[in-house]
Amino acid sequence: MSLEEHLREIIHHAYRHAPAVLERFRAAGLTPDDIQTIADLDKLPVLSKDAVAAMQRENPPFGGLLAAPLSEINHIYFSPGPLYEPDASAHDPSHIPMIQEALRRSGFRAGDVVLNTLSYHLVPAGLMLDEALTEMGCSVIPGGVGNSDLQVTMMKELGVTGYVGTPSFLMKLLRKSEEMGFDWRDFKLDKALVTAEPLPGSLRQELVETYGVQVGNAYATAELGFLAINTTGGLPLTLLPAPIIQVVAPDTGEQVEPGEAGEIVVTNFNKAYPLIRFGTGDMAIYNDPAPGQSEQQERSITLVGRSGEAVKVRGMFVHPNQLRLAVAQILPFQAVQGVITRPDLRDQFVVKIVPQEWPVEAEVIIAQIMDSVRQVCRVRVDEVQLVAPNAIPENAPIMLDKRSWE
Repeated sequence: MSLEEHLREIIHHAYRHAPAVLERFRAAGLTPDDIQTIADLDKLPVLSKDAVAAMQRENPPFGGLLAAPLSEINHIYFSPGPLYEPDASAHDPSHIPMIQEALRRSGFRAGDVVLNTLSYHLVPAGLMLDEALTEMGCSVIPGGVGNSDLQVTMMKELGVTGYVGTPSFLMKLLRKSEEMGFDWRDFKLDKALVTAEPLPGSLRQELVETYGVQVGNAYATAELGFLAINTTGGLPLTLLPAPIIQVVAPDTGEQVEPGEAGEIVVTNFNKAYPLIRFGTGDMAIYNDPAPGQSEQQERSITLVGRSGEAVKVRGMFVHPNQLRLAVAQILPFQAVQGVITRPDLRDQFVVKIVPQEWPVEAEVIIAQIMDSVRQVCRVRVDEVQLVAPNAIPENAPIMLDKRSWE
């Protein structure tokens, strides 16, 4: 069944069984028949996480989004928001398979002995990975977080070959093994799937080159499960085949063009807890397809931060992390700030940079930075200023909007 066939099925099901979905459609003047394609989803306003939290407060416990009897829900989780989340993975044909797809791409196979250090308490991560791994034929050690001495001992004595958890805790375990006097060559760990926090390039490099660990870096959310994976390094994350993932302009809800930044919005196929056009609050750049590949073959995103931090400049959202990335590609810096003003009814975009060392050929570097910002942020810079440290106050916003709309 294609994504759009799954979409039409879940839309009709949610409309019939989840009162809040019926209400959303009526408020938008829509019926399920109005959603035939992924592009048609743009007709429906995005459902934010804050809106779901408010719906749950007004109509506890699930805000009218539950589309199955509570007796069919095996677990109930709790995540920041605050949000109650029903475990309805058995009702979603793509949920566990997408986790397993991420695991396979990261090198996991039947017979692996896997240390699962994700939490098994209140949040779904630990149990989700546990189910996916055991179905693949792996043996799972439910380690959870903490007890690093014990976990290192288990890794060695039980011949652990795989790790799932945060990258920082993995590195803590590796260093703890050295503190305990173990020789890393006596360990069998050769693969890891890390998630829940950023993976710096330097940390990935150390895991791969120093410890010989194959690393998969997954983007996931508590509500939706695994959405994207990177197994080769760099920033782009390849979107998994399901669920439906869009990158949309926060103000219009319409899908952005490749190279533009927008909010990640997801429609799942969960017949017990259907989330239709759910806004994650995460901002990403929707990347151009690779040469010779279609958009469907090469669907990838680059995460840039949270939606509330983005500022619109001449019709394009610019996120602080986009600006950092664009400048860092050319010049190491101590601080950077984009300042937007609006003289003569036109946005003026100035980038101020405190360089780590003053460049010898400043004019050449400035021209390169202007081009990098244009490529990464898709907005032309009016001026780049190399400034002294006191020109950008400590804790100043990276994107400073000084426009007046009076």
